[in-house]
Amino acid sequence: MAINITFPDGSRVSEQPGTTIRDAVGRWNGGAVATTVAAKLDGVPVDFGRPLEKSGTIEPISINSAEGLSILRHSISHVMAEAVQDLFEGVKVAIGPSIEDGFYYDFDFKDTFTPEDLEKIESRMREIIADDRPFVRKEVAREEAKRFFAERGETYKVELIDDLPEDVASVSLYSQGAFTDLCRGPHVPSTGTMGAFKLLNVAGAYWRGDERNRMLQRIYGTGFPSVDELTEHLRLLEEARRRDHRRLGRELDLFQMNDEAGPGLIIFHPKGALLRTIIEDWERKEHLKRGYDIVMGPHILKGDLWKKSGHFDHYRDNMYFTEIEDQLYGIKPMNCIAHMLIYKSKIRSYRDLPVRYFELGTVHRHEKTGVLHGLMRVRQFTQDDAHILCTPEQLNDEITAIANFVADAMKIFGFDYEVELSTRPADSIGSDEDWARATTALRKALEGSAIPFEINEGDGAFYGPKIDFKLKDVLGRKWQCATIQCDFALPERFDLTYVGADGDRHRPVMLHRVILGSIERFIGVLIEQYAGAFPLWLSPVQALLLTVTDRHIPYGEEVYRKLLDAGVRAERDFRNEKLGYKIREGQIQKTPFMLVIGDREVEGKTITPRQRDGKNMDALTVEDFILHVRERVDRHE
Repeated sequence: MAINITFPDGSRVSEQPGTTIRDAVGRWNGGAVATTVAAKLDGVPVDFGRPLEKSGTIEPISINSAEGLSILRHSISHVMAEAVQDLFEGVKVAIGPSIEDGFYYDFDFKDTFTPEDLEKIESRMREIIADDRPFVRKEVAREEAKRFFAERGETYKVELIDDLPEDVASVSLYSQGAFTDLCRGPHVPSTGTMGAFKLLNVAGAYWRGDERNRMLQRIYGTGFPSVDELTEHLRLLEEARRRDHRRLGRELDLFQMNDEAGPGLIIFHPKGALLRTIIEDWERKEHLKRGYDIVMGPHILKGDLWKKSGHFDHYRDNMYFTEIEDQLYGIKPMNCIAHMLIYKSKIRSYRDLPVRYFELGTVHRHEKTGVLHGLMRVRQFTQDDAHILCTPEQLNDEITAIANFVADAMKIFGFDYEVELSTRPADSIGSDEDWARATTALRKALEGSAIPFEINEGDGAFYGPKIDFKLKDVLGRKWQCATIQCDFALPERFDLTYVGADGDRHRPVMLHRVILGSIERFIGVLIEQYAGAFPLWLSPVQALLLTVTDRHIPYGEEVYRKLLDAGVRAERDFRNEKLGYKIREGQIQKTPFMLVIGDREVEGKTITPRQRDGKNMDALTVEDFILHVRERVDRHE
């Protein structure tokens, strides 16, 4: 009996049972075969060589798509695991997924992998790829797969199988040559279609990200369809290393991460704390301009409130708890509860709405050690958090105003961004009706402002859908910062009301939103965006005074005092060192201006500014220099 297949362009073909997807695609569009690595059969990703069993739809997955690239990289990780086991006796394999920029595989090995070992692994991988071994999928009974891996001492695979839901009766195994792995697939057709790859580094990783488990070794790599794409990616990685905020944070004396303090807890030094203060002061001013009220909530709240909000049931694993006088308290991971209590402290009229509560609120979240990363992922951070309570009729205008606020902020800080609308996750609270209303409100606001956006299915907050603004840095990387979450559920749970024009009580809608997001993460992104050479308005030190000899110090002190009085952030280097040496140190610190003071400056009561790029400005009076700095700061330059 013929099988009827429908392709993305609406074309239909008839095939015999057992015909592979590759052959069917070839007859539909012969040119597509060369760039296809897998396909979606009735929406489910499957191997390109899978035989057809029934009628359905086929959508080829191109190697040039994000999904195709992910499949390629995951396939390379299997080859890497095979190469590691070929070369090193006694290695156990754990998991090896593709990730945003490449792939990794975790290994349990008694010795430590070295950079030289990575070269050997790469060489063995090239041999496996040259053999052009097909990836072969086999569906086996769960217990059979468990016995297979147990006989080979692959305890991590056995644990993964044991942890599958009880109703899973079978699993899929993939083999290339003699190597077999537990995997749902799909994979590229064979190792010969691997493209270009590079192993990057080795890091420690706890099994399943839990510090109570065994520490494994994680080998990271990346892969691309072509050598040119790989070469460009490696160039960007090198540039990213040069801009790494952790290294620059040490070199510029901005902050430290100290094991004695604990992982994921940042200690800001004077310059880093000043940078934070500049950003936070800008935030306060901008929020007040837009009609927000500044509020402050406590760091801990009774456990009953977190149960009422749903955080205890849906977010508990990310929270810290303590007990005081036998009463459970939760350390806040978010600021919304205190803001709702402020709203509820008195009767509200529709004439009072919207209310906009803003807090630079420090929160704590229990992130696993394995995911912590400098300022980008921490356990304590401060959010520029706000909650807006409004009538349903005001919702569109408030969402639009927030989106405009984000646009203004990103322009000032020098970032482009993309927008996603994230919908209801599986673990959520609230009615279907409320989720539909909230999602529609966000969508209409975006469409009404002609803001392009993508749908991110199932990635909303547990209490409501959200708009995510992902800023793009100079290396093309994307960072989650601003977000708008629309929430009908928490006002219901906390019985928030307002008196309407009809005299009855009504339920407000709540918008949760941040503009920069985590201040720590935003500073990390800023450091890497500017490679530590901050714009003048953000630089913790705007001017460094350099004296040529000791006799110039008295005038230098006079200039220093004038700069501080005028609000110019200045430092002195009046050491008895050569001027060239002091200038080089100032350049390493990426100071926007170095003000050289010698005989000519003392005599003429001037300063000679040297810019960060090495160019000298004409001699200026201190007052003219202050005016120059103020004008540039006002323009956020």
